[in-house]
Amino acid sequence: MATKLNENTELSMPIRNLIAMVVGAAIGTWAYFGIIERLNSIENELVLIKADLTQNTEFRIKWPRGEMGSLPADNEQFMLIEHLSDQLAKLQEQADQGKLPHDQQQALTLSFLSKRISNIEEQIEKIRNGRGSGD
Repeated sequence: MATKLNENTELSMPIRNLIAMVVGAAIGTWAYFGIIERLNSIENELVLIKADLTQNTEFRIKWPRGEMGSLPADNEQFMLIEHLSDQLAKLQEQADQGKLPHDQQQALTLSFLSKRISNIEEQIEKIRNGRGSGD
């Protein structure tokens, strides 16, 4: 016997089965949306990780080249290096002209020693002349 189904077909079942089907459908729907939410969360995390990785790679390449700026400590070091470079240039100029403090001290020492040698030579001459005339 074939049964025809239409909108007037009646179906009898225990209420317990009906509640079980509704609860099963609700749990299935909740599980489905939970899985979808977890997949969306993982996908968003992956997108953020890719963005961070891209920025990290860009930073790693551009920072040593100086294309991304510099730290305040680097700026201070650059200023100190520039100052030392200026001082070195001045010292080099003084060295070329013979005006270094060491050169000046050496010149004073040589002048002093020259005068001392002249005085000693004069005294030797006096001694020689004094002996030569007394002999």
